[in-house]
Amino acid sequence: MSTDVSWSRLASDAAVESARREPFTRLSRELYAGHESRHAGPRQALRAARRTFLAGERVDMGALAAELGVDRATLFRWVGNRDELLSEVIWSLCLPTWQGAVRGAEGTGVARVVSVFHAFSGAIIDAGFFRAYLRRERDRALRLLTTRAGVHQTRVIALFEGLLQAEEADSGLRLPLPVRDTAYVMTRIAESFIYADLIVGEEPDAAKAAAAVAALLGPARS
Repeated sequence: MSTDVSWSRLASDAAVESARREPFTRLSRELYAGHESRHAGPRQALRAARRTFLAGERVDMGALAAELGVDRATLFRWVGNRDELLSEVIWSLCLPTWQGAVRGAEGTGVARVVSVFHAFSGAIIDAGFFRAYLRRERDRALRLLTTRAGVHQTRVIALFEGLLQAEEADSGLRLPLPVRDTAYVMTRIAESFIYADLIVGEEPDAAKAAAAVAALLGPARS
């Protein structure tokens, strides 16, 4: 997973435009607004939470408030609840990871989609700090990342949907299902293999996930 993020750049990047139309949290509205401040505020809270998360440690709202020099009520007003904050911390790492996968993708049509999918899934699986979070907060993490209880899954679907739409327009990609449905199935495939150790006790495997997506899309449709 990439740890480099520029919110002003992401806010204007066509590669994530479809995902930006998906559910906003209190914090994401502030992040995409483009306003920067030297004083403690929502962005500083996100950066501090990211540092803790990247260190493989638990994000504690009380400790975070103390680090920022504010009370818990102020912190919650800035970022929403802990789940909302964690959603944005994880998303701030996923977006540049996605963009790197898109930039490095090879081929067109099915080949390009599978290339992006493989690189994106592999980067998530290989991120030690993310695996530490999943081990530490297994049930809560799965609920936040793979159900409607959080915004993450819907945003990932939107990323895949945008990629598929681009390949439909650029290379004439033909899909087995409507684009939104195909993006949803791809997301569920990614979840099945990225979180395989938590769900069925097997090793996460990006190559198997990519093979499943290739089978879904089918070479004859590109």
